Amino acid sequence: MFSSLEVRNYRLFFAGQVVSNIGTWMQRIAQDWLVLSLTGSATAVGVTTALQFLPMLLFGLYGGVLVDRLPKRGVLLSTQTAMAVTGIALALLTLSGHVEVWHVYVAAFAVGLATVLDNPARQSFVSEMVGPDQLQNAVSLNSANFQSARLVGPAVAGLMITGVGTGWAFLANGLSFVAPIAGLLLMRGRELHAARRAPRGKGQLREGLHYVAGRPDLIWPIVLVGFIGTFGFNFPVYLSAFADDVFHAGAGSYSLFNTLMAVGSLAGALLAARRGTSRMRVLIAAAVAFGLVELVAAAAPSLWLFALLMVPIGMFGMTVNVTANTTIQMGTDPAMRGRVMALYMMVFLGGSPVGAPIAGWITDAYGVRAGLAAGGAVSALAAAVVGLVLARVGGLRLAVGWRRGHPVLRFVPRERREELAAVA
Repeated sequence: MFSSLEVRNYRLFFAGQVVSNIGTWMQRIAQDWLVLSLTGSATAVGVTTALQFLPMLLFGLYGGVLVDRLPKRGVLLSTQTAMAVTGIALALLTLSGHVEVWHVYVAAFAVGLATVLDNPARQSFVSEMVGPDQLQNAVSLNSANFQSARLVGPAVAGLMITGVGTGWAFLANGLSFVAPIAGLLLMRGRELHAARRAPRGKGQLREGLHYVAGRPDLIWPIVLVGFIGTFGFNFPVYLSAFADDVFHAGAGSYSLFNTLMAVGSLAGALLAARRGTSRMRVLIAAAVAFGLVELVAAAAPSLWLFALLMVPIGMFGMTVNVTANTTIQMGTDPAMRGRVMALYMMVFLGGSPVGAPIAGWITDAYGVRAGLAAGGAVSALAAAVVGLVLARVGGLRLAVGWRRGHPVLRFVPRERREELAAVA
């Protein structure tokens, strides 16, 4: 389960991310709380979140082009330093009492700009640290790292905001970047599996899009993640409405739902690390299961049943994320990896700003149960369609058989199915 940690460079990277991810979650909570305190407006909080994701939507693909041209460790040193400076600047403004809401807006947009390079560089740098054999294990552990921080960071932020104020939470986040920066500096360059960098030239963005468009094994997983990210992952809309409007249980139950989902996500990431290989059928099966469990949760009659269903939803959702990420990285030419991962992250992260208003409209018009059921239905249907398309592209057909007295559905090569029919 933890085999990639035997690689020294990745061990340094992982340890730095443990500290930095906790700081990042602390800043997310403190940032929203500060904006709400300054304005009293939930809309202003939404604007802050939108500003943080907007650069990825606008410039994400261009970020991938730059990442393919530049040494990824150098890119990460620059982006992590920029994020540290942003956190410390926001901390100084807050602690001095001079902070205004537009300062937070600028800081959120600055972090978003750094993320344009940081996300594809960090995703594609994993393969350079561990090589192809340990890639899925390392990607899975990265996800487990992030989900663990999701459990710890908000709790620490809550204690710090209550005890000493939001400014100290921003300062803690800014200083937390010392850990990943130190880890990057301490790495041994000769032990990296350095990828061939793309030369500077015209049309590289278009080249990357053509590369993905000509690869069904890449484009269809990205399409699937896009559908699930847009329609199935709108949990801030759904969970808050279930807590208040359906179960009338308040903020405590909303926190419980998120915590249990994080536990499931952590379990899914660790199971993916233990599995060690990435298979398309695992991606499709996990996506179908994710959608079906959402449908069941939409009809859950009690708070506790709904809460317990958050665990498998988190687990299957994380399995989709990790498996798609690994499948795309392993199937991509290293010289194209930055551009392909930038497209993947843009689709994955960009789905929420598009899907959240749709989910909110369905929830307002027909109720939150209908909203969650619609998200689950779209996710399951998209997974089934993508699975059939990939099977057809791969020359596979659905076969029905029996194993130990039970019916079994599986995809087999077309020739194999004809042989089975001839024998029968």
